[in-house]
Parts: sequence; C-alpha cells; structure tokens
Amino acid sequence: MGTQMQPDIQSLVLELGRRARAASRIMATAETCAKDRALEEIALRLVAERETLLSANARDLASGRETGLEAALMDRLELNDGRIGEMAAGLRQVATLGDPIGEITDLRFRPTGIQVGRMRVPLGVIGIIYESRPNVTADAAALCLKSGNAAILRGGSEALHSNRAIAACIRAGLAAAKLPEYAVQIIDTADRGAVGALLALRDFVDVIVPRGGKGLIERVSREARMPVIKHLDGICHVYIDDRADPDKAVAVAFNAKTQRYGTCNTMECLLVARDVAVPVLQRLVPMYLDKGVEIRGCEESRAMFAGIKAASEQDYRTEYLAPILSLRIVAGLDEAMEHIETYGSHHTDSIVTEDLPRARRFLREVDSSSVMVNASTRFADGFEYGLGAEVGISTDKFHARGPVGLEGLTSQKWVVIGDGHVRQ
Repeated sequence: MGTQMQPDIQSLVLELGRRARAASRIMATAETCAKDRALEEIALRLVAERETLLSANARDLASGRETGLEAALMDRLELNDGRIGEMAAGLRQVATLGDPIGEITDLRFRPTGIQVGRMRVPLGVIGIIYESRPNVTADAAALCLKSGNAAILRGGSEALHSNRAIAACIRAGLAAAKLPEYAVQIIDTADRGAVGALLALRDFVDVIVPRGGKGLIERVSREARMPVIKHLDGICHVYIDDRADPDKAVAVAFNAKTQRYGTCNTMECLLVARDVAVPVLQRLVPMYLDKGVEIRGCEESRAMFAGIKAASEQDYRTEYLAPILSLRIVAGLDEAMEHIETYGSHHTDSIVTEDLPRARRFLREVDSSSVMVNASTRFADGFEYGLGAEVGISTDKFHARGPVGLEGLTSQKWVVIGDGHVRQ
C-alpha cells in the first residue's frame, strides 16, 4: 500500500518530519515552566473556542451519518461540552505532573571513583495515527509536549474538521509560550497515502503509536519502519468469584459493560463462579437486558435464564465495542484464569472477591497490562491512573505497558560523572 503514494503526499509528510525533528531538539531542552504555560494556554483556547470546536465537530458528525459510520465510531467522534471540558482538564492535569526530563536516578559511586546513573530523556519525534476520537489530538499533544517530544498526528478522515480546530488551539498555545509551533503538527489531509508516508519516515520519526481498530493497528505493525507502541484488542474480563460481595459484583460488572460501549477497556466477557451464578445473574441479567445489552452465554447460563443467546467459540475472542456481552459460568478461580489466558488480549481484567489470597493470585498470575481487584475495567485509563492523559494503551512488554503517559514517552541514557578519571 505504501508504494502507491502520490509525490505531493510524500513531500508533505517529509516536510512535516523535518520540521518535527528540528522542533524536537528545542523541546528536549525546553524549561518546565514554558511547557506548563503552553498546556495552560491550549486549555484556555479549547474552552474559549468551544463554539468553533462544536461547529467543526458537527460537520464531521453529519458526514459520518451520511457515510454510515458505525455507532461505536460515532460515539468516539462526538464532541460535547463535557468532552471539551475533559480535554482542557487533561491538559491542566498534565501541567501539574512532575517533569521527568533530565531526572537522574540510581547515581552511585563505582570502585574506580566515577559516578554512574541514568538520565530520563525524550524519545524525539512521535507519530500517532488514530481514528475517530478528536480528543486524542489534545491528549497526545499534551503528553508529547510535557515529555519534551515533538509529535506528528494523523487523525482519521472522519474527524478532519474537528482535528483542524483543535490543532489551531494547540498552535496558538505553543506560540503564546514561545515554543515552536511545529512541535505538534497534524497531517492535514484525508489522503490515505499519508499513513504509508508517515510509516516510512524512519529518519525523522522515532516511534509510532496507532490508536484505532484492529485493521489499522495490524497495518501499522506490518509496515512501520520504526518501533510501534500498540495493543490489538481490548477483550476485557470481569470474574465474579464465589467469595465476592454480591452488591460489589453487580455494580462492577454492570459498570464495566454499560458505562461506555465503544472503548477498549469496556468488559466484553463476564465470568461467574458456579456457586454464586444464580443469585448474581438473577440481578445482572435483567439489568443488562433492560439496558439493551445482548447476552451471549454458555449452555449452563442459558439453561438458567431466558433471553440469553448461544455464545460461539468466536464470541469469546471478540471485542464487540457494542452492547453485546459474552457470559460464561466457571467452576472457580483456576478456570476463570485459564479462560482469560486462552481468550483474552492481555489488556485489562478484573476479579471481584473478598478473599485476599485469591485476589493476590489473580494479580500475580493474570498476564495483562492492567489487573484489578473489585474495580471496573473502565478505570484502565491514563486520566484515571493520574497520568493526565494517555497516547494509547500498550499490551506489549517492551518499551511501555498499559496506559502510556509521560514516562512511556521517554527513555533513559547512561550518564557518567568523573573528575579527570582515566581507566587503568
């Protein structure tokens, strides 16, 4: 796909790369106060330009309806007063976080007399490719800016007008703080060739972060000429143990599925211990059905309750991003963890239990980027974790794992301090 790019798209993206590389050198040494001022200025402009943002977003929503954009993507695309406020709050929260750049850790003397430690440094230029969610433009800009990186952002064509409006606020905020406007750039075209051009830009882009559907992430992983921070699926589980508090179990399982459907941290599969299945599901099943959630369950659950459809093997491997839920009754903790290992995506999984040893086993043995006890999977989010925002969630084990915030956008280099020391 990348070989069919038009020369003008190649030239456009190459120029963005050159500008980003130049800006990254300035951002790497920018004072914390300047970065924090830029974040505040951007937040102020997002709020002040609310009508402009909503108008631009309305154009994108209208286009999405005309083209038959699926419900989950329409939900992610929409801006409203609350989401604009959340973007501004996210920027301000990032401004309150400690600046990791330049921090030296583990500084210690060696027998030779030299001191050896590690300094935290920016990655450089970060390319972010995402679909639908215009709030990613602000979130990504905030984190890249505070961590001393430059960013090239490629949002989906369905959010082009919204992203332009947000990018204008970002440029104005950077200028007000006397930081390079090219520190955050969007690829301002709907031409799909721009993605291939960005993925080939290894001389100017240090890492790529894809946020979107499985098809996008698979393509980026396949074509990128630089490292990729990613997750493919969000097949998240809640396991209700036979030693769970029933009220907590119902609240967590209902929230994890219904608080929002189109997000990667939404529960897609509910596992319930056999000994508590009847009393717990007597409460949960009507709640889900009243909410319009389609339940696809195992034979045992279908025998207990009407209104549950048959789950296929593929259902347990599916990220629905919709009001559909897989359900399975299991013997206990061991079978639940075996199910999660077999069908999960190593994203986010939660246990509801009052048994501390079982909770500890779950935390230790479930191999996911976020593992929870008595909490909704919807908390797997950079803002909720106190990161201010996130550029994405990584299920990889290198270089970052889970919500990727400031520290995930940095690296470390070794530093050595001597006083005329020479090696003998």
